[in-house]
Amino acid sequence: MSEHDFQPITYDPRGVYLPGTGLEPGDLAALAPRLEAARAETLADVDLWQSHGPVPKEKDPLDAGFLTLPERLLADHAENGARSEVGRILATANRFNEHVDRAVVLGIGGSYMGAKALFDSCCHSYHNELSREARRHCPRIYFEGNNVDNDASQGLLDLLGRGPATDRDHRWGILVISKSGGTLETAAAFRIYLNSLRTSLGDTHKLGDFVVPVTGPSGKLYDLSQAIGCPEMYYIPDGVGGRFSVLTAVGLLPAAVLGLDILKLLTAAADMNRRFRELPVGQNPVLDYVGISHLMEVKRGATIRVLSTWSKGLESAGLWYDQLLSESLGKREHGATPITVVNTRDLHSRGQQHQEGRRDKLITNVIVDQPRRAPLAIGMSELDQDKLNEIGNKTLPDILSAAIRGTNEAYAEDRRPTADLHLPRLDEAALGQYFQMMMLATVVEGRLIGINPYGQPGVEGYKKHMNKNLRK
Repeated sequence: MSEHDFQPITYDPRGVYLPGTGLEPGDLAALAPRLEAARAETLADVDLWQSHGPVPKEKDPLDAGFLTLPERLLADHAENGARSEVGRILATANRFNEHVDRAVVLGIGGSYMGAKALFDSCCHSYHNELSREARRHCPRIYFEGNNVDNDASQGLLDLLGRGPATDRDHRWGILVISKSGGTLETAAAFRIYLNSLRTSLGDTHKLGDFVVPVTGPSGKLYDLSQAIGCPEMYYIPDGVGGRFSVLTAVGLLPAAVLGLDILKLLTAAADMNRRFRELPVGQNPVLDYVGISHLMEVKRGATIRVLSTWSKGLESAGLWYDQLLSESLGKREHGATPITVVNTRDLHSRGQQHQEGRRDKLITNVIVDQPRRAPLAIGMSELDQDKLNEIGNKTLPDILSAAIRGTNEAYAEDRRPTADLHLPRLDEAALGQYFQMMMLATVVEGRLIGINPYGQPGVEGYKKHMNKNLRK
């Protein structure tokens, strides 16, 4: 086996086949011709984008560049090694990590959510609390520029330190991510943190050496980065929208700074592309996920899609998908509403509503089949007032497995449809597949229902009024 061999993630929709409130087993097969047509259109969009020809009005914008990105980056790395985009990202991460103990990622929306999902899913649950050796000499990492919360920003600045940094253990740096540099939340945060970083470094270090921008080849952030002398700069490729950019430097650079295997991430995403192109409905995780979700919406009124994650590490991956689905399909009064929950935590809050509330939900369980760490047993105790000795030989994974089965059984008894998305384990291979699957699924569903999945015109409204109000 090579270092990048991995198990595929799988989608199991059998829990939606419930008389009266779910689907019939033949419904997905009946939808297959339309799903295959949507797949063909999605792939044709890539050809149109690569041709640089005129784009029909109904398909403008056409940000189809994300689809072949994993293969392009892998081929570039295989041919050019250290001179490739991936090779340069790895070198930048190594240089950056040698000089700082803390990194602040500034970005909003798609400019940070994928990186946060990778951090939460693939790193130690308490990464920032570990010693530098236990972190494999990777920095602690924090995410800001995604809100305008005064007290939260002040708190992080307190943690980073406002005085002179005397050595690496007290130095920090910035990864700033914005295609234009004009998004106010990130731009304001960058100015604030850049001023603090300048004070922290004093006259002994060059400011630009501690800042790595990911931006466009022109714009406000590009100009500012040039002015402060950043030695390395990465560009967000044309034809890749923000929420589809996790497998560009937007996500790859923070992942590399964290010591994650970005080649495995890309290889897994490329394999999901292969499965999407080659496999028929009934075996294709992308088409099956789209088909089941769409059928539940149009046949059963399931306009709320609950991504029920069974790992704390997957909450940010769920929130990443919330943005992807909302901004892509929430147009012209269409689009299902995504909700992310974390179980078993949220069984004690939203679980009641999901069990007995309105029948407007499709629950997709995201299940991690194998924990990274050895199973933790409950154990035996002389103090058995809690009456747990009878299950003292059981482990936390045993309890979780029983909870998943029990919850699905309870939903099935009340004819509440569920589907299961299985991730073999939480690592770069699973996340690479997950990201690519969900991006492909979102585009395919857009083509299926006649909605352009690219662009986010509704987001621009608040920006316009916010800037107007600030400048009154």
